[in-house]
Amino acid sequence: MATLLYRLGRTAFRRRWLVTLLWVAIVGGAGAGAVMAPAASDDTTSFMPGIEAQKAFDLIGERFPGSSADGATAQIVFIAPDGGKVTAADEREAITTLVERAVDEPRVSGAVDPFTAGAVSKDGSTAYATVNFQVSDSELTDDDRAALERAIDEARASGLTVEAGGSALTVQPAAGGSSEVIGIALAAVVLLITFGSLAAAGLPLLTAVVGVGVSMAAIMALGSALGLSMTSGTLASMLGLAVGIDYALFVVSRYREERAAGRDPYEAVGIAVGTAGSAVVFAGLTVVIALAGLSVIGVPMLTKMGLCAAGAVVVAVLIALTLVPALLGMWPDAVLSRRSRKGSRNRKRGRATDGRAADGRAVGGRAAGATENGGSRWARFVLRRPVTVLVLCVAGLGVLALPATELEMGMPGAESKSTASTERRAYDALAEGFGAGFNGPLTVVADVADVKDPADARQAVKEIAERIGSTDGVVSVSSPRFNEAGDAALFSAVPSTGPNDEKTKDLVQSIRAERAGLESATGATFEVTGSTAMNIDVAQALQDALLPYLAVIVGLALLLLLVVFRSLLVPVKAAFGFLLSVLASLGAVVAVFQWGWGADLLGVEQPGPIMSLMPIFLVGIVFGLAMDYEVFLVARMREAYVHGDRAPQAVVTGFRHSARVVAAAAAIMIAVFSGFVGAEESMIKTIGFGLAVAVLFDAFVVRMAFVPAVLALLGDKAWWIPRRLDRVLPHVDVEGSGLGTRTVDGGGSVAGESPAPRRPARV
Repeated sequence: MATLLYRLGRTAFRRRWLVTLLWVAIVGGAGAGAVMAPAASDDTTSFMPGIEAQKAFDLIGERFPGSSADGATAQIVFIAPDGGKVTAADEREAITTLVERAVDEPRVSGAVDPFTAGAVSKDGSTAYATVNFQVSDSELTDDDRAALERAIDEARASGLTVEAGGSALTVQPAAGGSSEVIGIALAAVVLLITFGSLAAAGLPLLTAVVGVGVSMAAIMALGSALGLSMTSGTLASMLGLAVGIDYALFVVSRYREERAAGRDPYEAVGIAVGTAGSAVVFAGLTVVIALAGLSVIGVPMLTKMGLCAAGAVVVAVLIALTLVPALLGMWPDAVLSRRSRKGSRNRKRGRATDGRAADGRAVGGRAAGATENGGSRWARFVLRRPVTVLVLCVAGLGVLALPATELEMGMPGAESKSTASTERRAYDALAEGFGAGFNGPLTVVADVADVKDPADARQAVKEIAERIGSTDGVVSVSSPRFNEAGDAALFSAVPSTGPNDEKTKDLVQSIRAERAGLESATGATFEVTGSTAMNIDVAQALQDALLPYLAVIVGLALLLLLVVFRSLLVPVKAAFGFLLSVLASLGAVVAVFQWGWGADLLGVEQPGPIMSLMPIFLVGIVFGLAMDYEVFLVARMREAYVHGDRAPQAVVTGFRHSARVVAAAAAIMIAVFSGFVGAEESMIKTIGFGLAVAVLFDAFVVRMAFVPAVLALLGDKAWWIPRRLDRVLPHVDVEGSGLGTRTVDGGGSVAGESPAPRRPARV
């Protein structure tokens, strides 16, 4: 692997203009495809096949084809002035006028007058009208929405307070935009501090932006054909930017290191891509495994997001291996520090610097007198106190993980929005006027296809509705509505508790538990759906899928790390450290978004259940990123170990060369993910926060403290592998042992290699 990538890096350096033009052509082709491709539609008709709520939704679409089950709706809520009633003459006229105007719009399939439908609260202070559209939310035009908004404004002019809920008038926040800009700005500051050079800081940013541009353009170009949407690309944008910067950072950092050791640019690029590039390849593979593994969950949207993000990571890896060395070839000295540029000029003049020969070789083939830095000093500190550091890490992260035991999953709706939004005010008004459960009614579809007599079918549906209406926790049941064929009926049941209340979940299970008895008594069956039931089923299905998903990605990644490090204990240690960081980050998410600790600082309007998709996302992405840092940090330790360092010294050497880069990479990740905390969409805000704190815990606690402490206690045993297994495993040479310790003459040709590297301990 290292030799192959070494040659690839040198080729990209030598053919730099060709490589750069190829990437320019790729960017142009993807951009042209995105511009010419038809707009993708958000297909939400089959969110999670297999769960009861989805089956019921599909049955409604099949038996009630004219009902537009996926059509946009608007729920207009009317609140009378203080002390007044919506039934007063003026208020009633204003409401009726709005409904009549809504019905006249060409794409409105119907609007229900609250006075004929009984949609007026008992105290007469609140009423609501439902406006149904013939098309889905994504197909509504600005003119459609503007017509309804004008009617609402006229009703407000009469003195009524009018708020609008539902999907039709909900403004979807734009994906990305300012979040990426904030992330890039923070990353630029971190890179500038790390490298002290505008060129060195700008190169990773430039290549990462190119990678994200290619990925997002490709998603837009393929969106219509593959059913992708901008939501599918949100995760790709977030991760593509973060890993794109990090992978380029790893290569540039190693290039600077090799140049400082006296290598000429051509050889330094080859070694950088052969060593750091090998770590990038396997780090990228772990992230891809975690993201592609999302497909085992069974949620089409989740699968698409995971595969899109995995594609963005692959693009980031390819750019780090080809475009980065090509750009280094164009400006070989620009990314160097001022001191290194001065040394390079001196070597060109034939003067030796820093104890190196005039031809640029390191004395003895190795860098002499390796200097101490913050990374090596920290490693020595941990090596002197491994037990204390290990206990503090495990205890500290364990305490942070405690809130995760109280994790409640759901799908936050309008109640999580800002009180400044009309959707939230409409939600609150309906809850106050009609009860907490009114915002989350259960939709029941009864299937009477097996009941041959129409009279018996109607009696069966009536009995089902009455039994459900008498269930504890049900406030009311609407009159059943049959389809034209008479083989199915629809009605709704309003719970006494809110959509995300645990009592509502228990109610859904109680209603479903009555199905077997009712089916045997009536010959008919029923299923429960609606947004509340759908959220309950999705949360349960995702919770059930979490352990199999963990088993898949951890198993595959352990095999990958076994091949990379040729050790049994290093992969196990890596997996355990991941569990610590992911549980601690889940605990932080629960504390902020569910319990409300510090929620105001992050703009969380209403603490509540954690979005059902969040734990799966967090586990998958954090696992990939945790293995990312593991590969880069420990690969450098193994490189030192196989080249002769004893186990403790290998840890110090690895930290001397990699700690600053890993810390900078983690800070960049945190900066990028923190930029998404300011997003309006609840899911993106939660994911951004969760990933930011997860990287914080994993990089600065697990990888910087837990890992060296464990390796210090294990010693040489850390690199132990059974003899038979060692013979079976393929040799991928991530540490670059196949390259030796190359030195070059002035022309850049190989002048010598180090002795054969030491093999790790085997039994």
